[in-house]
Amino acid sequence: MRSPVILIDDLRSFTDGRDAEVGRTSAAGVELLERHRGRPVGSLWLDHDLGEDDTIWPVVEVLERAAFEGDPFDIGVINIHSANPAGAAKMAQALRRWGYRVTVATGSPEVGYREPPARG
Repeated sequence: MRSPVILIDDLRSFTDGRDAEVGRTSAAGVELLERHRGRPVGSLWLDHDLGEDDTIWPVVEVLERAAFEGDPFDIGVINIHSANPAGAAKMAQALRRWGYRVTVATGSPEVGYREPPARG
């Protein structure tokens, strides 16, 4: 059985349509992580800004707390694909400090809008 891929992003999806569990809010992201606690996750893809006033920080805090308590999540790699450079840098710094393997993948062609975003 392959380790799952988790994507937390309010608007984007994988451009190749790969199988992934998707959270569109920080609360949904926390729920996905909790569902996988104690089991390997192949990769975790994180966006910083999740619409309105929501950000990825509640998810980052769950990851940090688990590591602080000596039971970090078993994640192959965390890919930060946020278009917010300052947010991406802060996320990477926080997660690396706790020993997570992090790649900053800003502008990655692997994630994008499968449909044009609504204008308004």
